[in-house]
Amino acid sequence: MNREPGRTALVTGANRGIGLETVRQLDLAGLDVVLAARDVARGRVAARTLGSRRIRVEELDVTDPTSVAACAQRLADDGVTVDVLVNNAGIYPTGSFFSLDEDTVRRALDVNLMGAFHTCRVFCPGMARRGYGRVVNVSSGLGALTENVPSPAAYGISKAALNALTLVVSAAVPSTVKVNAACPGWVRTDMGGRRAPTGVEEGADTVTWLARLPDLGPTGGFFRNRRRIDW
Repeated sequence: MNREPGRTALVTGANRGIGLETVRQLDLAGLDVVLAARDVARGRVAARTLGSRRIRVEELDVTDPTSVAACAQRLADDGVTVDVLVNNAGIYPTGSFFSLDEDTVRRALDVNLMGAFHTCRVFCPGMARRGYGRVVNVSSGLGALTENVPSPAAYGISKAALNALTLVVSAAVPSTVKVNAACPGWVRTDMGGRRAPTGVEEGADTVTWLARLPDLGPTGGFFRNRRRIDW
């Protein structure tokens, strides 16, 4: 992997699974990385497993705009600018439509959609001003309208909405800020389970690739295995 010093990436929901592996891969590529987690203690434990001095741990609850703003302010106070934003935080409710309650749907939307909405609102304007940015929304083929009716219900709806947000944000920023969605596949994580066919390193690969796109790279797309797929 080619090293890319001088950039800082922030990864949400990064204390385990695809998020933590994304932190590892970006760190190996030479970026400074902010490992953001709702539980900062767990974030610190996770960061220690990677053994890198370039990883900074920050408390960040993506569902809380105040928490997002406070994290951004702490970084700004220390002279840290976020060049790469990976919206990885997510939850996976599995109930069918008629078994869902309203709280479950709202929670899925709060984390999987509004979390990315909050972070993009805070960090993308700076990227636009500086003339460089990469945003990766970790989505899922389960939210792709052309592959299946989004399912499981609450999860699929929230990921379909995240895909829509990807297109909206990509149209709102200059072309120097690349905004894309990634489908990692079915990955062996706490969320995906042990039967999943894809290892976490492979699952994070497309996410990391999109986070490091060259200036002529794509924007406003949905990708799996580094290839564009349909929404």
